[in-house]
Amino acid sequence: MRSATSTARQSPLHILLKGLAALLGVVLLGALGPAAAQARPAQAEAAATGLHISDGRLLEANGNDFVMRGVNHAHTWYPGETQSLADIKAFGANTVRVVLSDGHRWTRNGPAEVAGIVDDCKTNRLICVLEVHDTTGYGEDAAAGTLDHAADYWISLKDVLAGEEDYVVINIGNEPWGNTDPAGWTAPTTAAVQKLRGAGFAHTIMVDAPNWGQDWQGVMRANAQAVYDADTTGNLIFSIHMYSVYSTAQAITDYLNAFVDAGLPILIGEFGGPADQWGDPDEDTMMATAEALDLGYLAWSWSGNTDPILDLAIDFDPSRLSSWGERIFHGANGIAQTSQEATVFGGGGNPDDTEAPTAPGAPTASAVTATSATLTWPAASDNVAIAGYDVVRVSGGTETPAASSTTTGVTLTGLTADTAYTFAVYARDAAGNRSARSATVSVTTDESGPTPGVGCSVGYRVVGEWPGGFQGEITIRNTGTTAINGWNLGFAFANGQTVSNMWGGTPTQSGSTVSVAPAGYTAQIAASGSVTLGFTGTKGTTNAAPTAFTLSGNTCTKA
Repeated sequence: MRSATSTARQSPLHILLKGLAALLGVVLLGALGPAAAQARPAQAEAAATGLHISDGRLLEANGNDFVMRGVNHAHTWYPGETQSLADIKAFGANTVRVVLSDGHRWTRNGPAEVAGIVDDCKTNRLICVLEVHDTTGYGEDAAAGTLDHAADYWISLKDVLAGEEDYVVINIGNEPWGNTDPAGWTAPTTAAVQKLRGAGFAHTIMVDAPNWGQDWQGVMRANAQAVYDADTTGNLIFSIHMYSVYSTAQAITDYLNAFVDAGLPILIGEFGGPADQWGDPDEDTMMATAEALDLGYLAWSWSGNTDPILDLAIDFDPSRLSSWGERIFHGANGIAQTSQEATVFGGGGNPDDTEAPTAPGAPTASAVTATSATLTWPAASDNVAIAGYDVVRVSGGTETPAASSTTTGVTLTGLTADTAYTFAVYARDAAGNRSARSATVSVTTDESGPTPGVGCSVGYRVVGEWPGGFQGEITIRNTGTTAINGWNLGFAFANGQTVSNMWGGTPTQSGSTVSVAPAGYTAQIAASGSVTLGFTGTKGTTNAAPTAFTLSGNTCTKA
């Protein structure tokens, strides 16, 4: 819960931001460059303890590169949800960013409570990013607190946080400036960092961008080097929040590469994927670019949002992942596929382990349907241990990630009917060493058609409306006794509505008729289970719901 849902939803000015996204790569292109990078002070490098920055990278105390893969959790508004960190860890996260309050706007989280959170993170083998949320939108939101007040809060917790440098990152204040005079962000950010260093904090400090975290005017990008240089320890990392401003691949890659090219540390501290009336964030590019550049990302958010389209788990229930949650945890470049546990917990990567696993045996295919196939393969071996397997689609000399698994099998979903595919498998160990590629297997999916024995119900609702547009939600429930592996949803609008953007599926529309193919992370629906799709669309004065739905040619009841 972002209190006002998300940065992309907190100010009317955000309706203008999508058009400004392209400017991030044009107006600000020269704001950072390789010449701006400076070596970290030698004395700071020698004195590094715990998590620390070196040459633009976040490292553990032993020098192991640590790439955050995790989610945000709204603790301060839901202090009773004590099972959440264990649930988040169970999906493979290595980091959790925990929402706290310094007492300015919400109920203050005191020393004993924060100590308990840190212990809970350590128990669940998660790196703990602690943030003060009261600063959100300062300068535009009159209720927001200052970074100076947040710094005083952290100083009041020094006895709790001292000695936890291996496990805790201090995110001074969430989105500490709105859209009003964002240039005012630089001086108080610098002052807050220096105040914590003056108080003796040696932790990695994280600072959020202005413009409600999205930095669409480039203030953090232009001033990052000066802020970094003001921290004499060099132990500072920048956090960009990516929502509707980042609706194009160019805006995303330009921003992240500017910091990497300048040798400045950065991660995506929050991001969303579901579209809304302000735009459609390109989460696929965010996650793929973070993986390609070895940058951290922390998805917003586990549960409890006032706008539930951003809930990864519905009602804090790990058995009810939303389509957004499925995307984050199980999709391409997702947490299950890319997360490595911090070595401080005794697992994860080992910088001394440089031996790659052997190649897995040749995969075989079974249970091939129009939209899915199950692959199994003989296990690889390793001098330490196998951490998982990566399945790729092979097309000529090109490979595309298809799935990941911790076992010697996986069911691929979301395939296209009557199509030939070639797949292969890699093994990887906990240190990140990857094997040679296995032999390939060829699979041709069946022709599409009605699926015998499928039972389904479909719920449709309008989440919100505005002049000329609306947001809708579709829930598909499997009322049969066997799992559905791949599907195609069909329905028709009655009043000329059109689908503009969709998450959880790919729509094709001809006139009033809409056909939806699943995303990879919504293609499988367990017996008695369900998946939820969301979309934005255009409308006229009347916006009646569709009256009939089919799933893979089978008529569904209306829920």
